[in-house]
Amino acid sequence: MTAQVTVGLDGSEESLAAARWAATQAVLREVPLRLVHVEEWPSMPEVPMAYARTLAHDEQTERLMREVTDRVRKHHPDLEVITEHAHGRAAEELTAAANEADLTVLGSRGLGGVRGFLVGSVSLAVVGTARQPVALVRATDDRESPEGGIVVGVDIHHPCEALLAFSFSEAARRGTPLRFLHSWTLPASYGYASTMDPGIGEELGSHLLGGLDDLLEPWRKRYAGVEVEAKSVVGSPAYQLVEAAQTAQLVIVGRRSRNVPLGPHLGHVAHAVIHHSPAPVAVVPMT
Repeated sequence: MTAQVTVGLDGSEESLAAARWAATQAVLREVPLRLVHVEEWPSMPEVPMAYARTLAHDEQTERLMREVTDRVRKHHPDLEVITEHAHGRAAEELTAAANEADLTVLGSRGLGGVRGFLVGSVSLAVVGTARQPVALVRATDDRESPEGGIVVGVDIHHPCEALLAFSFSEAARRGTPLRFLHSWTLPASYGYASTMDPGIGEELGSHLLGGLDDLLEPWRKRYAGVEVEAKSVVGSPAYQLVEAAQTAQLVIVGRRSRNVPLGPHLGHVAHAVIHHSPAPVAVVPMT
């Protein structure tokens, strides 16, 4: 792995926004910014691409790389910028690039008036298979100065060291508060007991919050300067995180590795958050 932040460029407004956001991340990390453009080869190898078309496309790509590099250096004069023009399957090439970087940033497209965002197949493939964190960034953010800090969805019942390490280091670099959310619902086995005695739910919630505090304690000591808030809330984890994302500067979720025959897999929580959060979303792979 190389110390760098990688961004996938295709010339869209979403990818340009991703490049701006990625440049800031590279400056915070004090590492180079790597701009990657992938030209898709035809799916039918026996049908060659015309030479003139290839040459024109390469010239457009070079122009795009120069323009983005100039924009980035205008705001970050000392930032080292590396450009790369790859040929092949975009998902495969970007995933390979992501596996070599500290962080990879991609754009995701808005759906107009619908409260949701379209995440393309390439972005989903990279997010679902990369061995390093991948962030998705919207082209525009109409919210006025979101002050909700960094929101992190955490499941105290599963190992999440990679998620915690990424979250605390991000907060320390930015000087931003961390808000950890663990969402839960009463097991069906409780039946009507919770209705008859609301204290049962309160007791369970208090117990889970204690477990979350225990999980965070060593990280709080290691990052003593980071402001941390921990909450155990009742309800759907996906819903709670999407609601918290409305005022967040960044949302961080984990993705567990799963061997599935049909390609990359995202859990329903991560899937919901990356489609509905107005804030950038970082997905951290975990074992």
